[in-house]
Amino acid sequence: MSFGRELLLQADALAREKNVSKDIVFSALEMALASAAKKQFPDDADVRVTIDRNTGSFDAFRRWKVVSDDTLEFNPAQMLYVDSAQERKPDAQIDDYIEEALEPIDPRRIGAQTAKQVLLQRIRDAEREQILNDFLSRGDELVTGTVKRMERGSAIVESGRLEAVLPREHMIPKENLRVGDRVRAWVMKIDRSARGPQLILSRTAPQFIMKLFELEVPEIEEGLLEIKSAARDPGVRAKIAVHTNDKRIDPIGTCVGMRGSRVQAVTQELAGERVDIVLWSADPAQLVIGALAPAEVSSIMVDEERHSMDVVVDEENLAIAIGRSGQNVRLASELTGWTLNLMTQEESDKKQQEESGRIKELFMQKLDVDEEVAEILIQEGFSTLEEIAYVPINEMLEIESFDEDTVNELRSRSRNALLVQAIASEEKVEGVDQNLLHLEGMDTDLAAKLAEGGVKTRDDLADLAVDELSEMTGIDEERAKDLIMKARAHWFAEDGAGTQKEAS
Repeated sequence: MSFGRELLLQADALAREKNVSKDIVFSALEMALASAAKKQFPDDADVRVTIDRNTGSFDAFRRWKVVSDDTLEFNPAQMLYVDSAQERKPDAQIDDYIEEALEPIDPRRIGAQTAKQVLLQRIRDAEREQILNDFLSRGDELVTGTVKRMERGSAIVESGRLEAVLPREHMIPKENLRVGDRVRAWVMKIDRSARGPQLILSRTAPQFIMKLFELEVPEIEEGLLEIKSAARDPGVRAKIAVHTNDKRIDPIGTCVGMRGSRVQAVTQELAGERVDIVLWSADPAQLVIGALAPAEVSSIMVDEERHSMDVVVDEENLAIAIGRSGQNVRLASELTGWTLNLMTQEESDKKQQEESGRIKELFMQKLDVDEEVAEILIQEGFSTLEEIAYVPINEMLEIESFDEDTVNELRSRSRNALLVQAIASEEKVEGVDQNLLHLEGMDTDLAAKLAEGGVKTRDDLADLAVDELSEMTGIDEERAKDLIMKARAHWFAEDGAGTQKEAS
Protein backbone atom coordinates (compact mmCIF):
# COMPACT_ATOMS: atom_id res chain seq x y z
CA MET A 1 0.00 0.00 0.00
CA SER A 2 1.33 3.44 -0.91
CA PHE A 3 2.13 5.88 1.87
CA GLY A 4 -0.51 8.31 0.57
CA ARG A 5 -3.22 5.65 0.77
CA GLU A 6 -2.01 4.62 4.22
CA LEU A 7 -2.11 8.26 5.36
CA LEU A 8 -5.72 8.70 4.22
CA LEU A 9 -6.81 5.53 6.04
CA GLN A 10 -4.97 6.64 9.18
CA ALA A 11 -6.63 10.07 9.08
CA ASP A 12 -10.07 8.51 8.63
CA ALA A 13 -9.52 6.08 11.52
CA LEU A 14 -8.26 8.79 13.86
CA ALA A 15 -11.19 11.07 13.02
CA ARG A 16 -13.66 8.30 13.87
CA GLU A 17 -11.84 7.13 16.99
CA LYS A 18 -11.38 10.60 18.51
CA ASN A 19 -14.69 12.05 17.25
CA VAL A 20 -13.02 15.02 15.55
CA SER A 21 -13.20 16.32 11.99
CA LYS A 22 -10.83 15.07 9.27
CA ASP A 23 -9.56 18.62 8.78
CA ILE A 24 -8.30 18.66 12.36
CA VAL A 25 -6.58 15.31 11.82
CA PHE A 26 -4.96 16.47 8.56
CA SER A 27 -3.84 19.71 10.26
CA ALA A 28 -2.30 17.64 13.06
CA LEU A 29 -0.57 15.36 10.52
CA GLU A 30 0.81 18.37 8.66
CA MET A 31 2.23 19.79 11.90
CA ALA A 32 3.69 16.41 12.81
CA LEU A 33 5.35 15.98 9.41
CA ALA A 34 6.66 19.54 9.51
CA SER A 35 8.12 18.93 12.97
CA ALA A 36 9.81 15.78 11.72
CA ALA A 37 11.11 17.48 8.55
CA LYS A 38 12.74 20.27 10.60
CA LYS A 39 15.10 17.70 12.11
CA GLN A 40 17.18 17.68 8.93
CA PHE A 41 18.18 21.34 9.43
CA PRO A 42 20.82 22.42 11.97
CA ASP A 43 19.05 25.73 12.67
CA ASP A 44 15.48 26.52 13.78
CA ALA A 45 13.96 26.41 10.31
CA ASP A 46 10.32 27.21 9.56
CA VAL A 47 8.87 24.27 7.61
CA ARG A 48 5.38 24.03 6.14
CA VAL A 49 3.76 20.79 4.97
CA THR A 50 0.58 20.44 2.91
CA ILE A 51 -1.26 17.13 2.46
CA ASP A 52 -3.51 16.49 -0.52
CA ARG A 53 -6.84 15.44 1.03
CA ASN A 54 -7.68 13.21 -1.97
CA THR A 55 -4.42 11.38 -2.69
CA GLY A 56 -2.58 11.58 0.63
CA SER A 57 0.56 12.90 -1.08
CA PHE A 58 2.33 15.77 0.62
CA ASP A 59 4.69 18.61 -0.20
CA ALA A 60 7.16 20.25 2.17
CA PHE A 61 8.52 23.78 1.99
CA ARG A 62 11.06 25.73 3.96
CA ARG A 63 9.97 29.34 4.32
CA TRP A 64 11.20 32.73 5.46
CA LYS A 65 9.09 35.71 6.52
CA VAL A 66 9.88 39.04 4.82
CA VAL A 67 10.66 41.72 7.43
CA SER A 68 11.73 45.35 7.40
CA ASP A 69 15.38 46.38 7.76
CA ASP A 70 14.77 47.86 11.23
CA THR A 71 13.38 44.63 12.77
CA LEU A 72 14.97 44.33 16.22
CA GLU A 73 14.67 40.59 16.82
CA PHE A 74 15.88 39.23 13.48
CA ASN A 75 16.06 35.43 13.16
CA PRO A 76 18.03 34.49 10.03
CA ALA A 77 16.71 30.92 10.14
CA GLN A 78 13.15 32.14 9.67
CA MET A 79 13.38 35.68 8.27
CA LEU A 80 14.68 37.64 5.30
CA TYR A 81 15.19 41.38 5.01
CA VAL A 82 13.04 42.85 2.28
CA ASP A 83 16.04 43.59 -0.01
CA SER A 84 17.26 39.99 0.16
CA ALA A 85 13.74 38.67 -0.36
CA GLN A 86 13.25 40.77 -3.50
CA GLU A 87 16.43 39.30 -5.00
CA ARG A 88 14.61 35.95 -4.94
CA LYS A 89 11.14 37.30 -5.65
CA PRO A 90 11.00 40.85 -7.07
CA ASP A 91 7.43 41.57 -5.93
CA ALA A 92 8.02 40.41 -2.33
CA GLN A 93 6.52 42.70 0.33
CA ILE A 94 6.90 42.92 4.11
CA ASP A 95 4.98 40.11 5.90
CA ASP A 96 5.02 37.94 2.76
CA TYR A 97 6.66 34.51 2.85
CA ILE A 98 9.42 33.27 0.55
CA GLU A 99 9.18 29.49 0.16
CA GLU A 100 11.59 26.89 -1.10
CA ALA A 101 10.36 23.40 -1.97
CA LEU A 102 12.17 20.58 -0.15
CA GLU A 103 13.31 17.34 -1.73
CA PRO A 104 10.79 14.49 -1.36
CA ILE A 105 11.32 12.90 2.03
CA ASP A 106 10.15 9.50 3.24
CA PRO A 107 8.34 10.42 6.48
CA ARG A 108 8.92 6.91 7.81
CA ARG A 109 12.67 7.55 7.90
CA ILE A 110 12.74 10.92 9.69
CA GLY A 111 11.85 11.67 13.29
CA ALA A 112 9.03 9.15 13.47
CA GLN A 113 8.81 9.36 17.26
CA THR A 114 8.72 13.18 17.22
CA ALA A 115 6.03 13.17 14.55
CA LYS A 116 3.97 10.71 16.54
CA GLN A 117 4.20 12.79 19.73
CA VAL A 118 3.17 15.99 17.94
CA LEU A 119 0.32 14.20 16.22
CA LEU A 120 -1.04 12.62 19.38
CA GLN A 121 -0.80 15.89 21.34
CA ARG A 122 -2.59 17.78 18.57
CA ILE A 123 -5.31 15.11 18.43
CA ARG A 124 -5.71 15.20 22.23
CA ASP A 125 -6.05 18.99 22.15
CA ALA A 126 -8.62 18.80 19.34
CA GLU A 127 -10.52 16.05 21.12
CA ARG A 128 -10.62 18.02 24.34
CA GLU A 129 -11.77 21.13 22.48
CA GLN A 130 -14.54 19.12 20.80
CA ILE A 131 -15.74 17.71 24.12
CA LEU A 132 -15.79 21.22 25.62
CA ASN A 133 -17.65 22.65 22.62
CA ASP A 134 -20.22 19.85 22.80
CA PHE A 135 -20.86 20.73 26.46
CA LEU A 136 -21.09 24.47 25.77
CA SER A 137 -23.47 23.93 22.85
CA ARG A 138 -25.98 22.37 25.25
CA GLY A 139 -26.07 25.59 27.27
CA ASP A 140 -25.67 23.73 30.59
CA GLU A 141 -24.50 25.76 33.56
CA LEU A 142 -24.45 22.88 36.02
CA VAL A 143 -22.11 19.89 35.95
CA THR A 144 -23.05 16.64 37.65
CA GLY A 145 -20.29 14.07 37.86
CA THR A 146 -18.05 11.85 39.98
CA VAL A 147 -14.95 12.88 41.89
CA LYS A 148 -12.22 11.16 39.87
CA ARG A 149 -9.26 12.25 42.00
CA MET A 150 -8.11 14.89 44.48
CA GLU A 151 -5.27 17.28 43.62
CA ARG A 152 -3.93 19.62 46.33
CA GLY A 153 -7.31 19.75 48.01
CA SER A 154 -9.23 20.42 44.77
CA ALA A 155 -11.53 17.80 43.28
CA ILE A 156 -11.28 16.67 39.65
CA VAL A 157 -14.84 15.92 38.60
CA GLU A 158 -15.55 13.57 35.69
CA SER A 159 -18.84 13.93 33.83
CA GLY A 160 -18.96 11.58 30.87
CA ARG A 161 -15.86 12.40 28.78
CA LEU A 162 -15.64 15.87 30.34
CA GLU A 163 -13.27 16.78 33.18
CA ALA A 164 -13.73 19.82 35.44
CA VAL A 165 -12.01 21.10 38.56
CA LEU A 166 -13.74 22.10 41.80
CA PRO A 167 -11.19 24.20 43.75
CA ARG A 168 -10.97 23.72 47.51
CA GLU A 169 -12.03 27.35 48.13
CA HIS A 170 -15.23 26.77 46.14
CA MET A 171 -16.31 23.72 48.13
CA ILE A 172 -18.87 24.19 50.87
CA PRO A 173 -16.98 24.51 54.20
CA LYS A 174 -16.84 21.27 56.24
CA GLU A 175 -17.74 19.38 53.05
CA ASN A 176 -15.51 16.31 52.84
CA LEU A 177 -15.54 15.11 49.24
CA ARG A 178 -13.87 11.79 48.44
CA VAL A 179 -12.97 9.90 45.29
CA GLY A 180 -16.10 8.25 43.89
CA ASP A 181 -18.56 10.78 45.41
CA ARG A 182 -21.28 12.18 43.16
CA VAL A 183 -21.17 15.98 43.07
CA ARG A 184 -23.01 18.82 41.38
CA ALA A 185 -21.60 22.33 40.83
CA TRP A 186 -22.04 25.53 38.83
CA VAL A 187 -19.67 26.35 35.95
CA MET A 188 -17.95 29.47 37.27
CA LYS A 189 -15.33 29.96 34.55
CA ILE A 190 -13.97 28.44 31.36
CA ASP A 191 -10.19 28.59 31.03
CA ARG A 192 -9.28 27.43 27.51
CA SER A 193 -5.57 28.08 28.17
CA ALA A 194 -5.42 25.57 31.06
CA ARG A 195 -3.42 22.41 30.39
CA GLY A 196 -5.67 20.44 32.74
CA PRO A 197 -9.46 20.66 33.13
CA GLN A 198 -10.79 23.82 31.49
CA LEU A 199 -14.07 24.06 33.41
CA ILE A 200 -13.74 25.71 36.84
CA LEU A 201 -16.65 24.82 39.15
CA SER A 202 -18.13 26.35 42.29
CA ARG A 203 -20.51 25.12 44.96
CA THR A 204 -20.29 28.35 47.00
CA ALA A 205 -21.31 30.95 44.40
CA PRO A 206 -24.78 32.57 44.71
CA GLN A 207 -25.46 31.48 41.11
CA PHE A 208 -25.30 27.82 42.23
CA ILE A 209 -28.30 28.13 44.52
CA MET A 210 -30.20 30.02 41.81
CA LYS A 211 -29.58 27.18 39.33
CA LEU A 212 -30.63 24.58 41.91
CA PHE A 213 -33.97 26.33 42.38
CA GLU A 214 -34.38 26.39 38.58
CA LEU A 215 -34.10 22.59 38.64
CA GLU A 216 -36.63 22.20 41.46
CA VAL A 217 -39.14 24.91 40.46
CA PRO A 218 -40.62 24.40 36.95
CA GLU A 219 -42.23 27.85 37.07
CA ILE A 220 -38.77 29.43 36.87
CA GLU A 221 -37.86 27.55 33.68
CA GLU A 222 -41.28 28.44 32.24
CA GLY A 223 -40.58 32.14 32.86
CA LEU A 224 -43.46 32.59 35.31
CA LEU A 225 -41.12 33.16 38.24
CA GLU A 226 -37.71 34.82 38.50
CA ILE A 227 -34.94 34.76 41.08
CA LYS A 228 -33.68 38.34 41.07
CA SER A 229 -30.67 37.91 43.38
CA ALA A 230 -29.08 35.60 45.91
CA ALA A 231 -26.61 35.85 48.79
CA ARG A 232 -24.95 33.02 50.69
CA ASP A 233 -22.94 32.08 53.72
CA PRO A 234 -22.09 28.68 52.18
CA GLY A 235 -23.26 25.68 54.17
CA VAL A 236 -24.94 27.85 56.82
CA ARG A 237 -27.52 30.29 55.48
CA ALA A 238 -28.69 31.86 52.22
CA LYS A 239 -31.23 34.40 51.02
CA ILE A 240 -32.90 34.58 47.61
CA ALA A 241 -35.21 37.33 46.26
CA VAL A 242 -38.03 36.07 44.02
CA HIS A 243 -40.48 37.91 41.78
CA THR A 244 -43.40 37.18 39.46
CA ASN A 245 -45.61 39.26 37.21
CA ASP A 246 -48.36 36.65 37.40
CA LYS A 247 -50.71 37.59 40.26
CA ARG A 248 -52.02 34.03 40.40
CA ILE A 249 -48.64 32.77 41.64
CA ASP A 250 -47.35 33.00 45.20
CA PRO A 251 -43.57 33.37 44.62
CA ILE A 252 -42.48 32.30 48.09
CA GLY A 253 -44.92 29.39 48.37
CA THR A 254 -43.98 28.18 44.88
CA CYS A 255 -40.30 28.02 45.81
CA VAL A 256 -41.01 26.35 49.14
CA GLY A 257 -43.12 23.63 47.50
CA MET A 258 -45.63 21.21 48.95
CA ARG A 259 -44.65 20.61 52.59
CA GLY A 260 -41.34 22.31 51.87
CA SER A 261 -40.27 19.66 49.35
CA ARG A 262 -38.60 22.03 46.89
CA VAL A 263 -36.61 24.11 49.35
CA GLN A 264 -35.63 20.95 51.26
CA ALA A 265 -34.18 19.41 48.09
CA VAL A 266 -31.99 22.51 47.64
CA THR A 267 -30.99 22.49 51.31
CA GLN A 268 -29.90 18.85 51.12
CA GLU A 269 -27.73 19.58 48.07
CA LEU A 270 -26.12 22.48 49.99
CA ALA A 271 -25.13 20.45 53.05
CA GLY A 272 -28.04 21.70 55.18
CA GLU A 273 -27.76 25.39 54.21
CA ARG A 274 -30.86 27.21 55.50
CA VAL A 275 -32.59 29.27 52.83
CA ASP A 276 -34.65 32.44 53.43
CA ILE A 277 -36.96 33.29 50.53
CA VAL A 278 -37.68 37.01 50.18
CA LEU A 279 -40.29 38.73 48.01
CA TRP A 280 -38.45 41.03 45.60
CA SER A 281 -39.61 44.64 45.25
CA ALA A 282 -38.64 47.43 42.86
CA ASP A 283 -38.69 49.71 45.92
CA PRO A 284 -35.22 49.28 47.52
CA ALA A 285 -36.49 50.14 51.01
CA GLN A 286 -39.27 47.55 50.77
CA LEU A 287 -36.77 44.96 49.54
CA VAL A 288 -34.49 45.68 52.51
CA ILE A 289 -37.39 45.26 54.93
CA GLY A 290 -38.08 41.82 53.47
CA ALA A 291 -34.40 40.87 53.39
CA LEU A 292 -33.94 41.65 57.12
CA ALA A 293 -36.80 39.37 58.16
CA PRO A 294 -37.63 38.01 60.68
CA ALA A 295 -36.56 41.31 62.27
CA GLU A 296 -39.19 44.09 62.15
CA VAL A 297 -38.01 47.45 60.78
CA SER A 298 -39.27 50.69 62.33
CA SER A 299 -38.04 53.15 59.67
CA ILE A 300 -35.48 53.58 56.91
CA MET A 301 -33.47 56.60 55.78
CA VAL A 302 -32.13 56.22 52.21
CA ASP A 303 -28.88 57.88 51.10
CA GLU A 304 -28.89 57.60 47.29
CA GLU A 305 -25.48 59.25 46.89
CA ARG A 306 -23.67 56.75 49.10
CA HIS A 307 -26.03 53.92 48.14
CA SER A 308 -26.66 53.16 51.79
CA MET A 309 -29.58 52.99 54.19
CA ASP A 310 -29.91 53.73 57.89
CA VAL A 311 -32.26 51.03 59.13
CA VAL A 312 -33.95 51.70 62.47
CA VAL A 313 -35.13 48.74 64.58
CA ASP A 314 -36.18 48.61 68.21
CA GLU A 315 -33.97 47.09 70.91
CA GLU A 316 -35.84 43.76 70.80
CA ASN A 317 -35.25 43.34 67.07
CA LEU A 318 -31.68 44.61 66.88
CA ALA A 319 -30.01 41.27 67.69
CA ILE A 320 -32.32 39.43 65.26
CA ALA A 321 -31.61 41.95 62.48
CA ILE A 322 -27.86 41.65 62.99
CA GLY A 323 -27.90 37.86 63.27
CA ARG A 324 -25.18 35.58 64.55
CA SER A 325 -21.79 37.22 63.86
CA GLY A 326 -23.59 39.81 61.71
CA GLN A 327 -24.75 37.14 59.27
CA ASN A 328 -28.33 38.34 58.72
CA VAL A 329 -27.49 41.98 57.94
CA ARG A 330 -24.49 40.96 55.82
CA LEU A 331 -26.59 38.64 53.65
CA ALA A 332 -29.37 41.23 53.42
CA SER A 333 -26.81 43.79 52.23
CA GLU A 334 -25.42 41.40 49.58
CA LEU A 335 -28.92 40.43 48.45
CA THR A 336 -30.13 44.01 48.00
CA GLY A 337 -26.86 45.61 46.90
CA TRP A 338 -27.20 48.38 49.52
CA THR A 339 -24.93 49.19 52.47
CA LEU A 340 -27.11 48.76 55.56
CA ASN A 341 -26.44 50.59 58.82
CA LEU A 342 -28.52 49.11 61.66
CA MET A 343 -29.34 51.34 64.61
CA THR A 344 -31.84 51.83 67.40
CA GLN A 345 -34.31 54.71 67.47
CA GLU A 346 -32.17 56.50 70.05
CA GLU A 347 -29.06 56.19 67.86
CA SER A 348 -31.05 57.36 64.85
CA ASP A 349 -32.35 60.42 66.67
CA LYS A 350 -28.85 61.29 67.83
CA LYS A 351 -27.45 60.94 64.31
CA GLN A 352 -30.23 63.07 62.84
CA GLN A 353 -29.62 65.76 65.44
CA GLU A 354 -25.90 65.78 64.61
CA GLU A 355 -26.64 65.87 60.88
CA SER A 356 -29.20 68.63 61.37
CA GLY A 357 -26.71 70.62 63.41
CA ARG A 358 -24.06 70.24 60.72
CA ILE A 359 -26.47 71.39 57.99
CA LYS A 360 -27.69 74.31 60.12
CA GLU A 361 -24.12 75.44 60.70
CA LEU A 362 -23.47 75.19 56.94
CA PHE A 363 -26.52 77.31 56.05
CA MET A 364 -25.77 79.95 58.69
CA GLN A 365 -22.16 80.27 57.57
CA LYS A 366 -22.49 80.03 53.77
CA LEU A 367 -25.82 81.90 53.39
CA ASP A 368 -25.19 84.41 56.17
CA VAL A 369 -28.60 83.76 57.78
CA ASP A 370 -29.69 83.44 61.39
CA GLU A 371 -30.53 80.19 63.17
CA GLU A 372 -34.30 80.61 62.62
CA VAL A 373 -33.99 80.81 58.81
CA ALA A 374 -31.58 77.85 58.75
CA GLU A 375 -34.01 75.73 60.80
CA ILE A 376 -36.91 76.62 58.49
CA LEU A 377 -34.88 75.45 55.48
CA ILE A 378 -34.06 72.17 57.25
CA GLN A 379 -37.71 71.62 58.26
CA GLU A 380 -38.71 72.09 54.62
CA GLY A 381 -36.33 69.28 53.59
CA PHE A 382 -33.34 71.24 52.31
CA SER A 383 -29.96 69.70 53.18
CA THR A 384 -27.51 71.14 50.61
CA LEU A 385 -26.69 74.47 49.00
CA GLU A 386 -27.33 72.90 45.57
CA GLU A 387 -30.96 72.20 46.49
CA ILE A 388 -31.55 75.83 47.52
CA ALA A 389 -29.78 77.18 44.43
CA TYR A 390 -31.45 75.03 41.79
CA VAL A 391 -34.76 73.69 43.13
CA PRO A 392 -37.70 75.11 41.09
CA ILE A 393 -38.52 78.56 42.50
CA ASN A 394 -42.22 77.65 42.83
CA GLU A 395 -41.33 75.06 45.47
CA MET A 396 -39.51 77.63 47.60
CA LEU A 397 -42.31 80.18 47.18
CA GLU A 398 -44.65 77.66 48.85
CA ILE A 399 -42.75 78.11 52.13
CA GLU A 400 -45.06 80.31 54.20
CA SER A 401 -42.26 81.93 56.18
CA PHE A 402 -40.52 83.30 53.06
CA ASP A 403 -41.65 85.99 50.65
CA GLU A 404 -40.43 86.26 47.06
CA ASP A 405 -37.59 88.68 47.89
CA THR A 406 -36.29 86.33 50.60
CA VAL A 407 -36.43 83.34 48.25
CA ASN A 408 -34.52 85.18 45.52
CA GLU A 409 -31.93 86.39 48.01
CA LEU A 410 -31.40 82.86 49.40
CA ARG A 411 -31.05 81.43 45.90
CA SER A 412 -28.55 84.15 44.96
CA ARG A 413 -26.46 83.64 48.09
CA SER A 414 -26.40 79.86 47.67
CA ARG A 415 -25.24 80.15 44.05
CA ASN A 416 -22.51 82.60 45.05
CA ALA A 417 -21.40 80.26 47.83
CA LEU A 418 -21.23 77.33 45.39
CA LEU A 419 -19.20 79.44 42.97
CA VAL A 420 -16.73 80.35 45.71
CA GLN A 421 -16.45 76.66 46.66
CA ALA A 422 -15.85 75.68 43.04
CA ILE A 423 -13.10 78.27 42.62
CA ALA A 424 -11.47 77.15 45.88
CA SER A 425 -11.64 73.50 44.80
CA GLU A 426 -10.14 74.32 41.41
CA GLU A 427 -7.24 76.06 43.14
CA LYS A 428 -6.71 73.07 45.43
CA VAL A 429 -6.53 70.62 42.52
CA GLU A 430 -4.02 72.73 40.63
CA GLY A 431 -1.11 70.46 39.77
CA VAL A 432 -3.22 67.30 40.09
CA ASP A 433 -2.71 64.88 37.16
CA GLN A 434 -5.54 64.87 34.60
CA ASN A 435 -5.71 61.06 34.65
CA LEU A 436 -6.65 61.27 38.32
CA LEU A 437 -9.20 64.06 37.80
CA HIS A 438 -10.91 62.14 34.99
CA LEU A 439 -10.96 58.80 36.84
CA GLU A 440 -14.46 57.32 36.94
CA GLY A 441 -16.06 58.11 40.31
CA MET A 442 -13.77 61.08 41.00
CA ASP A 443 -15.09 64.60 41.63
CA THR A 444 -13.42 67.94 42.29
CA ASP A 445 -14.09 67.97 46.05
CA LEU A 446 -12.66 64.48 46.46
CA ALA A 447 -9.64 65.34 44.29
CA ALA A 448 -9.04 68.44 46.47
CA LYS A 449 -9.04 66.30 49.64
CA LEU A 450 -6.60 63.89 48.00
CA ALA A 451 -4.34 66.75 46.91
CA GLU A 452 -4.24 68.01 50.50
CA GLY A 453 -2.97 64.58 51.49
CA GLY A 454 -0.28 64.63 48.79
CA VAL A 455 -2.13 62.33 46.38
CA LYS A 456 -1.90 63.99 42.97
CA THR A 457 -1.56 61.15 40.44
CA ARG A 458 -3.43 57.99 39.56
CA ASP A 459 -0.48 55.91 40.78
CA ASP A 460 -0.47 57.78 44.12
CA LEU A 461 -4.11 56.76 44.59
CA ALA A 462 -3.43 53.19 43.45
CA ASP A 463 -0.72 52.84 46.13
CA LEU A 464 -3.15 53.68 48.96
CA ALA A 465 -4.85 51.09 51.18
CA VAL A 466 -8.63 51.22 51.49
CA ASP A 467 -8.56 52.35 55.13
CA GLU A 468 -6.02 55.08 54.31
CA LEU A 469 -8.26 56.50 51.56
CA SER A 470 -11.36 56.34 53.77
CA GLU A 471 -9.60 58.14 56.62
CA MET A 472 -8.13 60.79 54.29
CA THR A 473 -11.38 61.66 52.48
CA GLY A 474 -14.23 60.46 54.70
CA ILE A 475 -15.76 58.26 51.98
CA ASP A 476 -17.05 54.77 52.85
CA GLU A 477 -14.86 51.69 52.36
CA GLU A 478 -16.90 50.35 49.42
CA ARG A 479 -16.37 53.53 47.40
CA ALA A 480 -12.73 53.70 48.49
CA LYS A 481 -12.12 50.14 47.31
CA ASP A 482 -13.84 50.84 43.99
CA LEU A 483 -11.73 53.97 43.36
CA ILE A 484 -8.47 52.21 44.18
CA MET A 485 -9.30 49.32 41.85
CA LYS A 486 -10.10 51.78 39.03
CA ALA A 487 -6.81 53.59 39.71
CA ARG A 488 -4.94 50.27 39.44
CA ALA A 489 -6.72 49.15 36.25
CA HIS A 490 -4.06 50.64 33.94
CA TRP A 491 -1.39 48.55 35.70
CA PHE A 492 -3.12 45.33 34.69
CA ALA A 493 -3.80 46.66 31.19
CA GLU A 494 -0.11 47.47 30.75
CA ASP A 495 0.89 44.04 32.11
CA GLY A 496 -1.48 42.39 29.68
CA ALA A 497 -0.14 44.41 26.76
CA GLY A 498 3.40 43.54 27.78
CA THR A 499 2.54 39.85 27.98
CA GLN A 500 0.92 39.96 24.55
CA LYS A 501 3.96 41.75 23.12
CA GLU A 502 6.28 39.11 24.55
CA ALA A 503 4.05 36.33 23.23
CA SER A 504 4.01 37.85 19.76
